[in-house]
Amino acid sequence: MTQIDFRLDGRVALITGGSRGIGEAIARVYASAGAKVVIASRYMENLKPVAESIAGEGGEITPIVCHMGYTEQIRELTVKTLEKYGTIDILVNNAATNPFFGNMVDAEEKAWDKTVDVNLKGYFIMAQEASKVMMKNGGGNIINISSIAGMSPPPMQGIYAITKAGVISMTKGFAKELGPHNIRVNAIAPGLTDTKFASVLIQTKEILEVALQGIPLNRYAAPMEMAGAALFLASDASAFVNGAVLTIDGGAAA
Repeated sequence: MTQIDFRLDGRVALITGGSRGIGEAIARVYASAGAKVVIASRYMENLKPVAESIAGEGGEITPIVCHMGYTEQIRELTVKTLEKYGTIDILVNNAATNPFFGNMVDAEEKAWDKTVDVNLKGYFIMAQEASKVMMKNGGGNIINISSIAGMSPPPMQGIYAITKAGVISMTKGFAKELGPHNIRVNAIAPGLTDTKFASVLIQTKEILEVALQGIPLNRYAAPMEMAGAALFLASDASAFVNGAVLTIDGGAAA
């Protein structure tokens, strides 16, 4: 091989949490690289503008409603994707929730259940569904969006951190199990990124000032700064990368 190929022409990519933030950025980059993209989220009114924008730029994209906390909806998402495109070549598990901000000892059980159902169980079921399709087709790529919180829990975000640590372990487990089927499974661990998810951290001056002290680049990331890594992991440029966790955090975890 004498050239690095980042193109995704003809491949079908399914991205959960694709209506905004990191998921939207990945969808835009994948579409520009030639992929047929499915974006999933809870509400069509959030998906539709993104789909229309990407289609207006010449991308092939289909929005499908799915709540990642419900197994039956995940399976329906898989069926609808196959009905539309016939396969799934790339899965990006990105949808996440963080309903509780506080000490773990004070958390109600429902906060635990919701966070685990979406951030961990949802990823697991979606990976199961996609990998079964990929095994029949001779290969594919699964990319799980974790977080540096999964490596070192931040204050008041312990439950979220537990799920993101689980995503890292799940990534490595699937990578070992699915590698012989030519399915690569990797993760991205973003640091502080300008998304609605992190808006309270970024928009609160006192919290942001403390957070930036721990980031050598002294800034937070834009969602598009995660999309390059997602393109690398989905493309043939990363053909020998499996079970990896790419940390994109401005040096915070260094």
